[in-house]
Parts: sequence; structure tokens; C-alpha cells
Amino acid sequence: MALIKKVNGKSPVWGEGCFIADNATVVGDVIMGDNCTVWFNAVVRGDVHEIRIGNQTNIQDGAVIHCTYQKAGTYIGSNVSIAHKAIVHGCTIHDNVLIGMGAIVMDRAVVQEGAVIAAGAVVLADTVVEPNSVYAGIPAKKVKDTGEFMKSEIQRIAGNYPMYASWYE
Repeated sequence: MALIKKVNGKSPVWGEGCFIADNATVVGDVIMGDNCTVWFNAVVRGDVHEIRIGNQTNIQDGAVIHCTYQKAGTYIGSNVSIAHKAIVHGCTIHDNVLIGMGAIVMDRAVVQEGAVIAAGAVVLADTVVEPNSVYAGIPAKKVKDTGEFMKSEIQRIAGNYPMYASWYE
């Protein structure tokens, strides 16, 4: 059973149709919308600041969502995919974004709508990622625009995760 824990009087809240895997951890001041999924070994830790997540967002296996005490909450939009072992920390992720496997997004960074953060990229603190663009590398820099195919892939991936969750019912 997933570890769902109240911290400092605040308990996680989620909408309809959400899936939280058996060994996922969701604690503290976390609010998720509808049809979100939190997968195996993922951690959503709202103990030191707030975490807000829109609808149909997936947090894949081993990902960590956290914040910075008294400085930076984490705000994640709708139709966002946070891939395996990514770290999203004290930043803002707008709608329709893909954060690749093992990527890191640091405090106060803003990833604008339609962007892709490539696998293994590191988005440094205070970086503003342009909308509809692909950022890669360490530190992450813009490498190209997303294009229509990638925009449809972002939607497809986000849409698949509620279906995958239904297999576990």
C-alpha cells in the first residue's frame, strides 16, 4: 500500500481517477487534480512547501518531486509527464510538458508550455525554458523547437498513463 502521510497537519489530496502505486510515497501539502498517476518508487514530498499538480499528469517510477523550505514550492500543470528517475525541485512546470528520464529541474526554474526536457538534462535554478522547445545537456540549453510530432507525442504519453493505471485495478 502506498505511503500517504500527513505532515504538519497537511494531508495529500487528489482528484478522481488517480492511481498511486503500492510503494509510491505522497506526503504533506500535495494537491493533485484528476486522472494523475504516481508510479512505483516515486516520491511526492510536500513536507517543506506546497506541491500543486494539475490533471492527467504522470510521475513515473523513481521520480522525486520536492521543494525548498520557505522559498520554492513546486507547481506542475496538466498533461505533464515526468519520466523515470527525474527530479523536479521547487520549480514551475506548465501544461503539456515532457520531462525526460533522469532529468533534473532545479529551484525557481520555469518550464513553459509544450517544452521537452531531454533525458539526463539539468535545468539550472532560475532558468526559463522557452515554450514549444527542446532543452538538452548540462546545463540544459535550447537545441530545437518541438514541432508538431513532438507536441502530439507529449499528448499521447500523458494520455496513456491513466490507461496503464487501469491495468492495475
